Amino acid sequence: MTFTEGGQFEGGRVRKGGRRGAVVGGGLGAIVVALLVVFLGGGDLGQLTGALGGAVQQDAGLPAGEGQEQYVDDCTAQEANTSRECRLSATVQSLDAYWGRVLPEQAGVEYELPPVESFSGSTTTGCGAASSATGPFYCPPDRTVYVDLSFFDQLGSQFGAQGGPLAEEYVVAHEVGHHVEQLVGAMDAADRGGSGPESDSVRIELMADCLAGMWAGSAATEVDPDTGVTFLEPITPARLREALDAAAAVGDDRIQQRATGQVSPEGFTHGTSEQRVRWFTTGYEGGTLDDCDALSARTL
Repeated sequence: MTFTEGGQFEGGRVRKGGRRGAVVGGGLGAIVVALLVVFLGGGDLGQLTGALGGAVQQDAGLPAGEGQEQYVDDCTAQEANTSRECRLSATVQSLDAYWGRVLPEQAGVEYELPPVESFSGSTTTGCGAASSATGPFYCPPDRTVYVDLSFFDQLGSQFGAQGGPLAEEYVVAHEVGHHVEQLVGAMDAADRGGSGPESDSVRIELMADCLAGMWAGSAATEVDPDTGVTFLEPITPARLREALDAAAAVGDDRIQQRATGQVSPEGFTHGTSEQRVRWFTTGYEGGTLDDCDALSARTL
């Protein structure tokens, strides 16, 4: 288990969205290229569409209209430990509690709850059309986190990560980290259009990894105000390795090596495996918002 026995999580926090459609063209190579553009990043989905060669083909169904939206239902800690949909909802509520407390304390900024959508097949966002090939992402224009839960299977099959609950929670925490960056002004301050080992694109990603680490380091002591129990059980070394392994699996160098057999630092947009693990660890081991400010860091 990771969520503490006795935990209860209200429904209505995570919207079920998306439309079932066929994803055609592209192929694994194109998907990997696309992931280098937007994976875990909140990048421009127009770049993704180009990378996939316009691969997203939506069906003729219309999106749910007003009053037809569906949300993840109430669930228990036991369900959060066995159901990905419930785990997503519980993780988001844990992040809400953590950043609702920490952001005003450390940045003097009130935390605004980001909308979260769990989608399948394809969906429409403020950044453009997205498909399952996109992976989880944060869209700055609509300030929404989008997650296709099938991506967590791809962490193992395409990226070689061992997976596990904390690995999945890390991914969600990273995306919410981008929302925190939006609230504190880091997104607007960064030039996210560039690439390279010292680029702002890399710095924004490493900062989000660090913010995810901050949450993970506190989640086992953060008490759910609705139940009086902590959100997570104490994180064991094995669980921590799951999160670190996921961070390493999506390093630019590892993805490039798997996709092309070589590493090209000038194409980095998210940081190396070593950097992603190190910045997550900085946050996990008691780091603050200042410690996580990769935009101002002299070295990465």
